[in-house]
Amino acid sequence: MPSRVYIIHNFAPCTASIQWPVPGEEIPMHTPSPEIRKIQAIDVHAHYGPFVRLELPLNSRLVSQGPAKVVELARLAGTELTIASSSLALTPRGQADAAAGNDDAMREVTRTQGLAFWVVVHPLQPRTYDQARDMLQHPKCMGIKLHPEEHCYPITEHGRKLLGFAAEQQAVVLTHTGESLSRPADFAVLADDFPELPLILAHLGNSQVGELFWQVEALQRSKSRGLYIDTSSMNSMINGLIEWGVSQVGAERLLYGTDSPLYFAPCQRVRIDLADITDQEKRLILRENALRLFGAERIAAAIPAGELVHR
Repeated sequence: MPSRVYIIHNFAPCTASIQWPVPGEEIPMHTPSPEIRKIQAIDVHAHYGPFVRLELPLNSRLVSQGPAKVVELARLAGTELTIASSSLALTPRGQADAAAGNDDAMREVTRTQGLAFWVVVHPLQPRTYDQARDMLQHPKCMGIKLHPEEHCYPITEHGRKLLGFAAEQQAVVLTHTGESLSRPADFAVLADDFPELPLILAHLGNSQVGELFWQVEALQRSKSRGLYIDTSSMNSMINGLIEWGVSQVGAERLLYGTDSPLYFAPCQRVRIDLADITDQEKRLILRENALRLFGAERIAAAIPAGELVHR
């Protein structure tokens, strides 16, 4: 198989210890093993339900899908367990009733095979803290979801309280990142005060200004080893981004996420399967990191219909 050539032009300066690809550098392709496609993945970032963009009615209709459709897409992507948050808890922007969305997740996800859920905590809706205390005891609730952008609060003002609460609950946290209220660098500073807290920065490569390095730079700046990045959203399709992320922070710090049904989950899966990284690095991203982070027993408890598949 021929080598792939990466050409990098006009990249912005960065203060982190990022190693930029050399223009024209040939990076060897890794031929994927047939066994990689057999891995039953764990998707840490998905949604279900009405995802409302009032100004974009067609977009809203297309990406608003129920739990059954999310599971169908996951099966096409070879995914055993998908951890989703209720879109009702997040949208419309600035108007969401997070508590109602959490109640819906408890009702819908707990009866849907193949799905687990994040309980959404909104710092301006106090009831969501009480919900989190209760719901985190359920075997299908895998942790806490934060979304500063949809809920319209700056993480610099509310982050310490939110992460402190999550640390008290010994919960894994997944947060949206990459925009003005949710800059990865701000999470990196907060994470230093909670070094034992597992914190997943969503959306590798996402930034409001189009820069691709914000999440990677945050991991490199932070002293916490509890920071991770997920691969969700369309930026993972950018040529070389997954491979570059692995080269910078290691496959051990990346988790498979799709943002399904906003994006087509099978495409996200194939992007990892055919990435120019080793098979072991693919196993880590697709499954093994999530098993380590959440615990194999907890993952198994979220899949009540059968035993945990070992790949």
